[in-house]
Amino acid sequence: MASDNTGETSGVSAQAYVQTLMPIMAAVTTQIDGPIQRAADLMTTSLRANGVIQAFGSGHSEALAMEIAGRAGGLIATNRIALRDLVLLGGEPTELLRSAELERDPQYSRKLYELSAAREGDLFVIASNSGVNGSIVELASVVKEKGHPLIAITSLQHTGGMESRHPSGKKLIDFADVVLDNHAPYGDSVLDLPDGAGKVCAVSSITAALIAQLLVAEVLRRMTDAGETPPVYLSANIPGGDEHNHALEARYAGRIRRTA
Repeated sequence: MASDNTGETSGVSAQAYVQTLMPIMAAVTTQIDGPIQRAADLMTTSLRANGVIQAFGSGHSEALAMEIAGRAGGLIATNRIALRDLVLLGGEPTELLRSAELERDPQYSRKLYELSAAREGDLFVIASNSGVNGSIVELASVVKEKGHPLIAITSLQHTGGMESRHPSGKKLIDFADVVLDNHAPYGDSVLDLPDGAGKVCAVSSITAALIAQLLVAEVLRRMTDAGETPPVYLSANIPGGDEHNHALEARYAGRIRRTA
């Protein structure tokens, strides 16, 4: 494994990736005393008002929505929104999902919001590394039009280097009540291939997952400190997990989805 004159690994390798990733993750955690607290306050307020945390991300950012909604050790009152809802729930043709431009197309976002069955008091978490694609920006616009709090998870470096792909010229961060920086670099990938052939090994999915768990931890701290028993998931793969989860999910019937 090659080393530079600082003794650190260079090039493309698992060790080089870890060494590059660790300070990025540390940078994410510097938000704990600031925007993470503000976001957790909004989430806790929503949950205490019988609200649901609505999570959306397109492309690889869908991993953030999966990290928040329906995860063992996470909050029950969560719903994952996905572009495929347009077909599975909204009656759109399956060919729609084959479109490489769907993520950039703003015309379906209002319908996507309607399919979420969001109510007053619900809060939205929207993740997008670039924060500029049409579906993301339009959904953020609709969310604020409807009066919901909005937490955005994005790369400030990447979104700062991009023009909006939405007709308004706005970006995800322009609608957010709280912005959380995933600290991914422009282009997301962090390791250089030899001879300038490009960069590889992305980080945004890992740092977004870290942010999601920081938020959950802070929400649960607030609730347990107040003597509340927060409704959280047990693993479905332990005895009694299914029974526990289904009983709590019943409180939010018709408001949270755990399919597809």
